[in-house]
Amino acid sequence: MAKRLNTKKSAISRIENHAEDIRLSTLEKFASALGLSLEVSLR
Repeated sequence: MAKRLNTKKSAISRIENHAEDIRLSTLEKFASALGLSLEVSLR
């Protein structure tokens, strides 16, 4: 995943372990790297 997102493994680990907040743009990159789309809805 780190290679697909052009980042370090340690950055992915911090996100996975909730050690840092994740930006919406980063979630979109994750989804795209997995061939998925991201939809956010506020109600």
